[in-house]
Amino acid sequence: MKLITQKLNHICLALFLGSVMLFSGCSEEFLKPDPLSFYEPAATFNTESGLMSAMAICDRHLKLYWATDHNEMLTIGTEYIFSELMVASATDKRSMLCDIAGMLTPTSETSYQNLDRTNSIWYLWEETYKGVMYANTVIQFVDKVEALDEATRNAYKGRAYFHRAFRYMALVFEFGDIPLVTKVLEVPKQNYRSTKRDAILQMLTQDMEFAVQWVPDQKDMSLTGMVNKGACRMLLAKCYLATGEYAKAKEQTDILIEQSGYSLMQNTFGTFNDGGEPQTWPITRNVIWDLHRAENKLIAANTEVIMGMPNRGSDSESFVKMLTMRILYPFLFDGRVKTKDGMQALLNLRRNHADYNPQYDYMRAFGRGIATFRPTWFQTHALWAIDGVVDETDLRHSSEAGNWVRMEDYRVNNKASAEFGNPITLFDDDGKLLCSDTIRRWYDVPHYIFYLDDPVNDANISGSDGNRGATNGGNADWYLYRLAEAYLLRAEAKYYMNPNDPTIKDDLNAVRQRAKCTQLYTGAVTIGDIVSERARELYWEEWRNVELTRVSLCLARSGKPDEWGNTYNLENFDKQSGTDLAGGSYWYQRIVQYGMYNKGPVQIDATGISNPNYTMDKKNLYWPVPNAAITANNRGELSQNYGYDGYDPATLKWDRWEDAVADEDRIN
Repeated sequence: MKLITQKLNHICLALFLGSVMLFSGCSEEFLKPDPLSFYEPAATFNTESGLMSAMAICDRHLKLYWATDHNEMLTIGTEYIFSELMVASATDKRSMLCDIAGMLTPTSETSYQNLDRTNSIWYLWEETYKGVMYANTVIQFVDKVEALDEATRNAYKGRAYFHRAFRYMALVFEFGDIPLVTKVLEVPKQNYRSTKRDAILQMLTQDMEFAVQWVPDQKDMSLTGMVNKGACRMLLAKCYLATGEYAKAKEQTDILIEQSGYSLMQNTFGTFNDGGEPQTWPITRNVIWDLHRAENKLIAANTEVIMGMPNRGSDSESFVKMLTMRILYPFLFDGRVKTKDGMQALLNLRRNHADYNPQYDYMRAFGRGIATFRPTWFQTHALWAIDGVVDETDLRHSSEAGNWVRMEDYRVNNKASAEFGNPITLFDDDGKLLCSDTIRRWYDVPHYIFYLDDPVNDANISGSDGNRGATNGGNADWYLYRLAEAYLLRAEAKYYMNPNDPTIKDDLNAVRQRAKCTQLYTGAVTIGDIVSERARELYWEEWRNVELTRVSLCLARSGKPDEWGNTYNLENFDKQSGTDLAGGSYWYQRIVQYGMYNKGPVQIDATGISNPNYTMDKKNLYWPVPNAAITANNRGELSQNYGYDGYDPATLKWDRWEDAVADEDRIN
């Protein structure tokens, strides 16, 4: 199948005409039309080729949440530091977002280009509304293309609904009640009113029901990477879960699992990638490794992929390097990780250096990490135990297969040390710490997810740092949805309907058995088991913060207990504050009980921050609506979220999405 790749910059200009983005403010100069800088949308989008280009922009924009081009992968990383699985770890940055309870305010996030930051909340607000605008452009103009038959027109509309719904699902679970924008207006609108979360979810559900009806199956499409019916079903199932229609959510996942032609990959397939330097780190070929190789993700033999995002090739305008091997591996290659005899433990040697030994080329095999984000102990250790027993055969956690890298797998490659060839150690024989910063320099890594090829630099044997091997990462196709998630969503739907349903464990075990696990669920399954299996299977694929918040809503709406026996109230689960353990949401409980937050300062020896204090407040379930958006909406009033400066429970909001849509034409 062909992958979608186009040069679309000129179309982007048209999409910004009459932009509804109140969030950046407006000036008189901005409002003056410049015929050299944009196209007239009515002319640009009156043909199918114009719609195809606009839809391709939606598709390309989607992958930028994972493959962002501002050098830190801040976008998806932000989703993970608001979870139990990861924290910011760039300890040399004074503004590292660790004390979230104290640092996060409506005015603290004003730019996504500030590289001294370790989050991208502003990007996730501003850029996601741009994604909404791209989708709205297709929705608004598709009916004006006269040459289209009904099925084709509705397929375009359904795909655009998917893109809009995907963005709004993120926005409502990151920011709560927000402005609902469904049109591209000819002049900026500055009198918006926030629309309630549940009203927006109702609209998204209706839109996705339409999309499932009209968008074709992947097997009936000539291109890979466009929205297909399976992807629409996945998103519709999440909409049904969020709105409390659990039986309907189960029905959609039943169709995906049993009737749509998808199946979990059980055996090795596609191209075998040896991991770049097999003398340093040999890979025993296995299904989990093959499943996560970029060259295998979108091929026809992969019966598990429901929708992926093409991101491989040499066209820098269409493809963006994913810097997983730079951003997510520990920071090891300097003198701050030492041997017992006081030498630098790990060296970065060029392949043409006299002391080079391919058995110890860890930079080429694992990357030149700087650890902008690091996993929690829960993610690397406790998560992998079932009923208190660590599953030693789980391929997703296996160093023996080569999928997982533990710190003890590194061996000293400095020939000047008497420890040459021995495993690096955290302490010397007297108990002295040999690593100056255990936050940034000492943790395990899911190598099978983060290893990405860079063939161009791999051919450069004399290069150093990021100029040889896959030391930064490479262009890589990525998953949006896989069938494994459908099993986990079905288990979740069953739980809300009947926590004692004995078939819930079967859905979790289907995913575990594919990973060759021997520790399987045998008795009653908790929501914690389901959410933890998501963490094992979907790390760096799912939007972890969004999914935890969605589950929090589902628990509050259904009244079902979490793994600790807590139940939640729909009226106040998202309107509490404080950093104590009692109360809050399910999102908060997982973060403080499993994660690194609210455990007290961590003493380290690092430049800039000597004792990062990771904190999270119950109010941080939702992020503050950026003050810039509120002030730019100067003829109306947007609501601020509970617990932040500017919160006012009396602020008027739309209770019905239909009323919000009707109001969009009211400019003054």
